[in-house]
Formats: sequence, C-alpha cells, structure tokens
Amino acid sequence: MQPIQPGFRARVRAGDEEAFGVLFREHGRSVYNHCFRLTGDWSVAEDCTSLVYLEAWRLRQKVDPEGGSLLPWLFGIAVHVVHRRRRVARRHRELMARMTPPGLLPDFADDVAKRLDDQERIAAVRAALGRLPRADREVLALCVWGGLGYADAAEALAIPVGTVRSRLSRARKRLERLSAEQIPERDRELATAERQVSGDRPDAVRPNGGNAA
Repeated sequence: MQPIQPGFRARVRAGDEEAFGVLFREHGRSVYNHCFRLTGDWSVAEDCTSLVYLEAWRLRQKVDPEGGSLLPWLFGIAVHVVHRRRRVARRHRELMARMTPPGLLPDFADDVAKRLDDQERIAAVRAALGRLPRADREVLALCVWGGLGYADAAEALAIPVGTVRSRLSRARKRLERLSAEQIPERDRELATAERQVSGDRPDAVRPNGGNAA
C-alpha cells in the first residue's frame, strides 16, 4: 500500500475528481475483492464496488482531513452497501413469496363479443334518434341524458309540464320501436357483408347441400 500524499484526504473531502480517480485506481481492486468475499458473486461484487464509490462521493465530507489510507473507510462503506443489498434482496424474496401464484388468463372472448354487440345497439339507437322529430329529441336530451326533471325541462323549452310528460312518453315509445327496427336491419347488412367477403352467393347452394335449380 502506497503512503498517502499530504493533503490527499482534504482533496477527497473537497470533492476533487482527480483525487477520487486516484482513490479508485489504488483501491478499486481491493474493494472489489472485499465485496466478492462478502457476497461470493463476482457480478454482485462488481455492482457493489460501483455503489461503494458512489457512496464515498456522497459521504466525502465526513472524511477526516488528517490520517492515513482511506481503504479502511472504503471497506466500511462496502460492508454497509452489501448489507443494504442483502436486505433489499430479502424483502424482494419475501414479497414474491407472499404473492399469489398467477392463475390462468381470463378468456376475453365473451367480453369482446358483448362490447361488439353493445356497439351495434348504440349505433342502432343513434340511427333511430336521427329519425325522431326535433321536439322528441329535445325532451329526451333534457330529461334522459341531461337528468332534468319535468319542471326544469319545461322551463328550458318554455312549454307546459304536461307537454313535457306527453312528449317524453311519446319519444320513448318511438325510440324503442325505431331501435328494434334498426337492429334487424343491421343484422341483415352484416350477413350480406359476410357473404360478400367469403364469396358465397345466397342462391348458389341449397340448404341440403344440393345445387340451386
């Protein structure tokens, strides 16, 4: 071990980068070997050595300006680094042990089919809304989607409360009827599209498998 130069500790304490370079060149291998002796793993020892010098930089102002070699100080930091790493690894193992083993992934097929069906129905309702009179659409927007009561809707539209009630009742019935009409229409469109994609002609094959007449 080379004798320490006068003022070297003060330079390390002050954060002199050149002094830290010397500190690494002189003691890096010793710190690495020490970390290996503590961990028994070369890869872990390499990581710990890097952490030792990072900690040394952070704790540099605790260095006494007077004294001999800084290797014991580095070894002390190494002990704390390895201990902290072991504690983190132990907590990680305990956490993994408490976790429930992963089960089978859920089958999303039904959920996807339901969402597609919902989208179909939403599209049908929107198409039906477009066929309603404006007065019916207005009262539906205020009372159903806007959440207004009959009196507030009547005030907004400047019409009697009774008119709001009758319009809302009529609009709901119309919307239900038009939506029911729209959904089968979309089913027919989907069936036609599927036949076009597959290249089938509806009159090409009989249900029993024979050719059409």
